[in-house]
Amino acid sequence: MDLNIGIIGFGMRAGLWKHVHRPGAGSQVTMVCDVSERGRADAATNLPGAVVTAELDDVLTAGLDAVLVLTPDDQHAPVVMATLDAGIPTFCEKPLATTVEDCDALLERAYKTGTKLYVGHNMRHMPVVVQMRKLIDAGAIGEVKAVWCRHFVGTGGDFYFKDWHADRKHSTGLLLQKGAHDIDVIHLLAGGYTDRVSAMGALSVYGDITDRRDHSDERMWDWYSADNWPPTEQKGLNPVVDVEDVSMVNMTLDNGVMASYEQCHFTPDYWRNYTVIGTAGRLENFGDGPGDEIRVWNRRHDGVAKPDAVEEIQDAEGGHGGADPRLIAEFLDFVRTGTKTTTSPLAARNSVAVGCLATESIRGDGSAMQIPRLDDDLVAYFEAGQ
Repeated sequence: MDLNIGIIGFGMRAGLWKHVHRPGAGSQVTMVCDVSERGRADAATNLPGAVVTAELDDVLTAGLDAVLVLTPDDQHAPVVMATLDAGIPTFCEKPLATTVEDCDALLERAYKTGTKLYVGHNMRHMPVVVQMRKLIDAGAIGEVKAVWCRHFVGTGGDFYFKDWHADRKHSTGLLLQKGAHDIDVIHLLAGGYTDRVSAMGALSVYGDITDRRDHSDERMWDWYSADNWPPTEQKGLNPVVDVEDVSMVNMTLDNGVMASYEQCHFTPDYWRNYTVIGTAGRLENFGDGPGDEIRVWNRRHDGVAKPDAVEEIQDAEGGHGGADPRLIAEFLDFVRTGTKTTTSPLAARNSVAVGCLATESIRGDGSAMQIPRLDDDLVAYFEAGQ
């Protein structure tokens, strides 16, 4: 019998419905909730058999088997708190919340209610990440001691500085909203969580652009254009722009691994570069999509050298290199069977904590910030897979 699934928020991540709505094959979207007329209209067009509503209470009382919360980030916490209280297994798009306090409250509520909670960190299912993790687990570079990530966000001006992302009261900052993905991957590749973090950053380019307008009645693809170059010539930025467009973060993990993360929103190219260094070599991805390469050096070389091994990054059908359908499939299996998942609410909370504390470090004096510890019972509960 199909699971009856609800979707709350039918905006930029609403495309996930295609992987959920498979009537007769295990699941179907039977209800959509969105506070905007456009979101409700899009839902009615794409899912004509679903009930479409503007009222969250309709979702909470509909007897659904699970829900996907795909709202803007600052609405994750109140909506997920309500679905957990209603006992509905919940998929929350990343980041889990925009503050550490809200994340911790959600974990506590999931623990006390026993309601299943899943966070949509789809990069854990991206081939580039899966393949790097397998190489590490196979001992290709020995024991991991350092992880570096450089994130070149070539579309930053269009993706993150023309709507609510640019306003810290809605997003906290892009080390949280955008960086939560990469911080989570760093933790995955390193096999630990950040204990202390310090950071530097600035609003180096987009703060000087005075051409601003309200895009609240639009979505990203309405205004996006590859012709918006160079970054200093951007037009129509959000009326409020007060988040950093370049950031540099240093992390010490609880297992002794040292890590760094750099994020820049005005580069000409758009990709992530991870370098992982172990006691017997290093690996690095050159490109992060299908056909790109993961290169491994595990012999001693003098100067620049060709890699000792090369692994091509695989392709798969679906968004984010095939990660999105895998993500939804894992969530639905979790709802049905409670099987332990690749993603983790605990890991999601820890990526938010790093993003928040790093942002606090930037806006302070750059001092190292201690990541607050969770209650041992909470940690054990989520490590066990709920």
